[in-house]
Amino acid sequence: MFKWLKKKAAPRIEEFDMVAPIKGQVVSLEEVPDPAFSTKAMGEGIAIHPSEGRVTAPFTGKVAHVMEKSKHALIIEHECGVQVLIHVGINTVSLKGQGFNPHVQTGDNVKAGQLLMEFDLNAIQQDGLPVITPVIVPDGQEMISHVEILEGSSASPDAPVLRVYLKA
Repeated sequence: MFKWLKKKAAPRIEEFDMVAPIKGQVVSLEEVPDPAFSTKAMGEGIAIHPSEGRVTAPFTGKVAHVMEKSKHALIIEHECGVQVLIHVGINTVSLKGQGFNPHVQTGDNVKAGQLLMEFDLNAIQQDGLPVITPVIVPDGQEMISHVEILEGSSASPDAPVLRVYLKA
């Protein structure tokens, strides 16, 4: 009788593509000058040498976490529950938020392509820090079967860089 009250479950997906959250040059994680990323100890993914200081949502989802004090990294969650870490630069936590301007907060719903953060490339480089930005699917997410790195050396908001496969 009250079937309209029942909430429909989200359609089950088997995989999804993630576009580059930053414009620039895509490189392997092995090129990141930080062993936590380069050895893939934290998870699978790519790195981007940014050509501009803007981070956009790589898919429609929810902001799971923004590093409040340092503002240098955020985690976005796909509607299927998979989380992705975008970590701007290396050792940028030491800047204590200077040069970073988040446009979202933890808990915000976001659409693919939406501006998440702006950062000052020059300020990071002037402090002698690498601007290379790891984009990883952290290990330990049980719904993931595997992550495929899609070929291509140019990162743009319409170029898929990762494909995430989910367990059946």
